Amino acid sequence: MALVNMVQAINLALRQEMERDDRVVLLGEDVGRDGGVFRITDGLLERFGIERVIDTPLSESAIVGACIGMAAYGLRPVAEIQFMGFLYAAFDQLFSHAARIRSRSCSRFSASLVVRTPYGGGIKAPELHEESTEAMFCHMPGLKVVVPSGPYTAKGLLLAAIRDPDPVLFLEPTRLYRLLKEEVPEEEYTIPLGQARVVREGRGVTVIAWGSMLERVMKSVGGYDAEVIDLLTLNPFDAETVLASVRKTGRAVIVHEATQSCGFGAEIAATLASEGIFHLRAPVQRVTAPDVTMPLPSLEEYYLPTAEQIRLAIDDVMRY
Repeated sequence: MALVNMVQAINLALRQEMERDDRVVLLGEDVGRDGGVFRITDGLLERFGIERVIDTPLSESAIVGACIGMAAYGLRPVAEIQFMGFLYAAFDQLFSHAARIRSRSCSRFSASLVVRTPYGGGIKAPELHEESTEAMFCHMPGLKVVVPSGPYTAKGLLLAAIRDPDPVLFLEPTRLYRLLKEEVPEEEYTIPLGQARVVREGRGVTVIAWGSMLERVMKSVGGYDAEVIDLLTLNPFDAETVLASVRKTGRAVIVHEATQSCGFGAEIAATLASEGIFHLRAPVQRVTAPDVTMPLPSLEEYYLPTAEQIRLAIDDVMRY
């Protein structure tokens, strides 16, 4: 198996799926000649041509709207939105149309499309380039929200997302694009949407994370008998894997880089409170960013959850 980073893994997934299924088309600003803002679609224009790798005008609403129309007519469009903060311009297309097509048509129609976008901090980019607002999109029924945590999960989840019959928002942790390398099989494989994975088994405390925070969690749990869960899909999230772990450990720490209030960690904590309360030995802890907008680059390290904060939260629940 080749040792690749997340950029290479996603590029490989797109190439293989376009070779396998000629209905797959790519759309986005600079995805063609320039190979995308992070060079993820590099080389695909030369391989598949201008009818399948389409450079679009600078209009996120038009990109997603075009994808909905293409999907309705049987294509499998994959859109690239350059940064998550730009996705808000396409909010109406995603919420009012893509996510509702199945329910609106009583399942006669669906929109099989994927919207890929980098998300999260860690690269010291300017405003709107490091957003982590995944919880907003998880609130919409009909829209799956998927977050890989490394090259291996990125390839398997993206192939599953493209083959899914309904719209999928695919959030790629910007900080991890070139930070990690993992062995990724050349052959095709998929990772089922809606299933979390237990990355590390333990009996003392359950630590739940996704995206770029998983890497930081894994650096924090040394010395603890911690079970670590990588959620992978946020909507729908795998509540049963989380509950099964907490039934064993009796303690839970949730880590995400989005702000705390109404963040997705609150949904997990509420699920534990309603369905796992009799197994908890300590209050659920959340380690998150503060409730402020993403700061300018010089303050970024004060904003993102640190390994020390994660360890302090684990200490708190272990002492309770």
